[in-house]
Amino acid sequence: MSARELLISGVFEFTPQVFTDDRGQFTSPFQAADFAGVVGHGFFPLAQASCSRSRKGVVRGVHYTRTPPGVAKFVFCPQGRALDIVVDLRVGSPTFGRHDTVVLDPREARAVYFPVGVGHAFVALEDDTAMQYLLSREYVPEDELAVSVLDPALALPLPADLDPVLSARDTEAIGLAQARERGLLPLYDDAIAAEKAIGPLPE
Repeated sequence: MSARELLISGVFEFTPQVFTDDRGQFTSPFQAADFAGVVGHGFFPLAQASCSRSRKGVVRGVHYTRTPPGVAKFVFCPQGRALDIVVDLRVGSPTFGRHDTVVLDPREARAVYFPVGVGHAFVALEDDTAMQYLLSREYVPEDELAVSVLDPALALPLPADLDPVLSARDTEAIGLAQARERGLLPLYDDAIAAEKAIGPLPE
């Protein structure tokens, strides 16, 4: 498995080997030793696994979790194709307000690790795109927040040839500046402290 850090500190893309034959393919998007060697801590105790399915053009995000408690995510795409977007929402971070992207699909089987405090969005590039999430904490509705994926200040690279389909929640989400003014964004130091407490290195 290979790995690289994205433009946002603490966010990593993992690319496993994919074994293909006349039956299909086999791959392992998550491997504990490689994960720990790159991220610097063990994988979090898995609290929830979730899956979304979207038609082409659906945009979900930018979602994040109130910190504390914060949530870490490990995300991959077992079906379809998605443009995965990470946004640094951690106030005080050297890369606050910046973003990076990774194309996820089952052919390359890439996965992305989102540490505590960063925002996540994606665009379904094909019909029937499935996204799998492994989460460090269970979903708590009152802790789940959103920043507008259409905020001009973020200038996220949504494909120009797609008419974005958003939920009511995401359509009504406030911009980055408003979220900061209201004290809704994670503080960088709080996010780093929560990240360090996630899990021990494997023996």
